[in-house]
Amino acid sequence: MRSADVIYGSRRRARLTQAELARRLGIPQSQVSRWERGIAAPSFETLQRIVRACCLELTIGLANRDDSYAAFVARALDHTPAERIADAVAREREYEAIRSAAVG
Repeated sequence: MRSADVIYGSRRRARLTQAELARRLGIPQSQVSRWERGIAAPSFETLQRIVRACCLELTIGLANRDDSYAAFVARALDHTPAERIADAVAREREYEAIRSAAVG
């Protein structure tokens, strides 16, 4: 998948305009347009920032994909960005509690 497709798809899923995404990233709207048209390509780190600005997470799956993975993705896309953020915060709190218990 091209970075242009990832950026466009992420922005559309987040229901953001190019101008709104650009504001979140602190860059000109024309840069978002160049990325989406494939004229320029961001670094992987910048691509992660772009996707996060859309309240999504960029992951690279190296495991075999099965129906449970597709169902997981479908469920995630059914949630609003705010719901995805709340879920991620809750999971991070759970992980932090586990880490603290393991260390302490």
